[in-house]
Amino acid sequence: MAGRLAGKVAIITGGAAGMGAAEARLFAREGAAVIIADVTDDDGAAVQESIRDAGGDAEFVHTDVTSEADWEALIAGVLARRGRLDILVNNAGLSSTSQADPTSTEGWLRIMEVNATGVFLGVKHAAEAMRRSDGGSIVNISSIYGLVGGDGGHPAYHASKAAVRNFTKAMAVRLGTERIRVNSVHPGFMPPMRSSAGMTEEARARLQRAIPLRRTGEVDEVAWGVLFLASDEASYVTGAELAIDGGFVAR
Repeated sequence: MAGRLAGKVAIITGGAAGMGAAEARLFAREGAAVIIADVTDDDGAAVQESIRDAGGDAEFVHTDVTSEADWEALIAGVLARRGRLDILVNNAGLSSTSQADPTSTEGWLRIMEVNATGVFLGVKHAAEAMRRSDGGSIVNISSIYGLVGGDGGHPAYHASKAAVRNFTKAMAVRLGTERIRVNSVHPGFMPPMRSSAGMTEEARARLQRAIPLRRTGEVDEVAWGVLFLASDEASYVTGAELAIDGGFVAR
């Protein structure tokens, strides 16, 4: 299948739903062999089948991004079956409202474990595989709240996404000489906006007014930005941060 990612092998964590599923479908349409890594088996299998039904190449692998053993098994399996790894999208993560108590130490540790340590483990193990392919592209999904503060949800979310932002830059510098590019993407407000499920219409309208484009985004709009960074079109882009937010952080 021809396309912007023809011949590439890509892992997308958190690929069973939302932005990850949108990225997986788009990557497959653009010619990549897509490995969907997630802990939700039924949803992952459904995305795998939807891609195959559309003529794409996809496989689902149950993966807990906080488990180093799972990462080792995932990468080893991809190399054994596919022979190479060209792209990693570290998309898996917990939302700011995944922990009800914003002062919970347990909540802090859990969010940091998934959102920050999971990204660290992915980069660590994917980079080793990419060295065998003479380079690759890593895209880490952060958030607008990795760039600015906010008063909603658990503050660990903001801390974890800021960690992803600067970790990305550090690894771009470290891995650049090995032809491995590392960039971050910072999505803005996307439906279904679980964090705003209890918002009044007035509060929703206020939020819309805070976005220069006056609307929330769509997951496909994020996927297109991730595709660019993953592709050879971005061959001279590393250490960059791409906000896909309707202009929210430009204020």
